Amino acid sequence: MPVLSAQSDLEALSLTFVTEHAAPIERVWQLWADPRRLERWWGPPEWPATVTAHDFTVGGRVSYHMTGPAGEVSAAWMRVTEIDAPWHVRFDEGFSHDDGTDNPAMPAGECDVRFEALDDHRTRMTVVFSYASVDDLDLVTRMGMIEGFSSAAGQIESVLAG
Repeated sequence: MPVLSAQSDLEALSLTFVTEHAAPIERVWQLWADPRRLERWWGPPEWPATVTAHDFTVGGRVSYHMTGPAGEVSAAWMRVTEIDAPWHVRFDEGFSHDDGTDNPAMPAGECDVRFEALDDHRTRMTVVFSYASVDDLDLVTRMGMIEGFSSAAGQIESVLAG
């Protein structure tokens, strides 16, 4: 499994995941830049993702939903705020209503993703989710964010191999 560490930091109001992959940085970048690759790993296996819109540009929006084992649907979004391909992407993220509009009743946050070429064939990816309050961090943690993202990231190697 590519997840090296998963840490919650109450002072920084963040969750940090560090992964390593047996692929060059440009291929790991495509996990985000290509909507078909993104949906193959973004949701954990029990809650696969479907990307419905993918404007992966600064100011662009990525819309997706994850479908649970009983058919339940959880919709969400990303708004890209920074891109420095293939080294860094930052986006705001949150949940959506069924009609695609933001759901302010659920926690929203920021995600900062950094890529580091370890050599020509290995890449480290550090993903930091930050929240506005302890309550928001606590809620996403209770919703299974640590286990869910770790499980989702566990699918990356098969996406990179394909």
